[in-house]
Amino acid sequence: MARVFVYGTLKKGQPNYKHMINTAKGLAKFQGRGRTVEKYPLVIAGKYNIPYMLNIPGTGHHIAGEIYSVDEQMLQFLDEFEGCPDMYQRTLMRIQVVEWEGKGGTGEADGVLECFVYSTATYPPEWVGLPYYDSYDSSGKHGLSYVLRESR
Repeated sequence: MARVFVYGTLKKGQPNYKHMINTAKGLAKFQGRGRTVEKYPLVIAGKYNIPYMLNIPGTGHHIAGEIYSVDEQMLQFLDEFEGCPDMYQRTLMRIQVVEWEGKGGTGEADGVLECFVYSTATYPPEWVGLPYYDSYDSSGKHGLSYVLRESR
């Protein structure tokens, strides 16, 4: 099992969460909520209002999201779903645990886990000038609702 940190449309209550609970695509077990140890820019970009974490450590905010344990089948699905490695790149990042499901805590003394995160280093330079968010919600005050793939 691998740990994956999701911060955008794959979170609970967001447009693509259905994929995280579709066992035909593999197993994903919700572990808890966290935020990035380092700051990153989280922007909403493109004509489909897609959330992107730009891989610029030290800029932006500590990004809030959810931690999942996923099997190899789900990890392969997520790589494909996220357009890895062209649109997003899957990299290990340090995630501070905010709230943990279940008993016994994280197993990590300081509450920091290494998780795979889909961020991008391949983006148009003007995206750096977009507003930065610390948390993503498709129906947030920004008014930039995500456009589902089946609606494009």
